[in-house]
Parts: sequence; C-alpha cells; structure tokens
Amino acid sequence: QVQLVESGGGLVQAGGSLRLSCAASGRTFSRDTMGWFRQAPGKEREFVAAIRWSGGSTNYADFVKGRFTISRDNSKTTMYLQMNSLKPEDTAVYYCAADKEPLLFMIRTQPGEYDYWGQGTQVTVSS
Repeated sequence: QVQLVESGGGLVQAGGSLRLSCAASGRTFSRDTMGWFRQAPGKEREFVAAIRWSGGSTNYADFVKGRFTISRDNSKTTMYLQMNSLKPEDTAVYYCAADKEPLLFMIRTQPGEYDYWGQGTQVTVSS
C-alpha cells in the first residue's frame, strides 16, 4: 500500500520559515519524481516544486524561486520542502505527490500527471 505522509505544517508569521516533510512508503520510489503542490481555498491545486529521486534535479514554480528549497533523503525515503520568507499568499494546504513514470527530459507540473498523493498539511501565514 503506497503511502505519502506530510508533516510540518502550521501557523507562522510573514517572513518566517517552515520545513515540510513527506515520508514515502509502500513501493520503490527510486525512479519517481516527487512533487509538492498546494491548494488555497477557492483555488485550483498548483505546482510548487518537484525533485527526481535519482539525480536530484529540481523544478520550481516561479513564485517560490529563491524562497523554497526542495530536497530528499534517499536513505529515509523522505522529501522535504524548506520554506523561507513566507508570505500570507503562501497560505494553503500543501500536498506531496509521486510521478511513477517521469519523463526523461522534463519534470511534470500538472496535478493530473501525478499518481500518488498524501493527505496534505495546512500552512497558514499571518500578516
């Protein structure tokens, strides 16, 4: 049974930091691409960042470049999202996801292209 379990969300003031974790289990993820998405109330789910388990190449949404960093720990099968300089508009439920058949030359950014999802963790940034 594939499981992706997010943790690390919470309430933080604008300008603060949070580190999200996504623990993956239930299958071999070594060839997957793992991604972070977010969904704010009344809005569609949107891509935040993604990383290939093998090689570690990354892709970021423009609105988080320079503020968020995605990483993974292969030994723990855990992915992280370090979020710095948080803004109120970053408030959302953050989800981790796995693309089990990643493309060779690009990292997918559409939610429908990811196969497995976690339950989400709430991030609230106060002004």
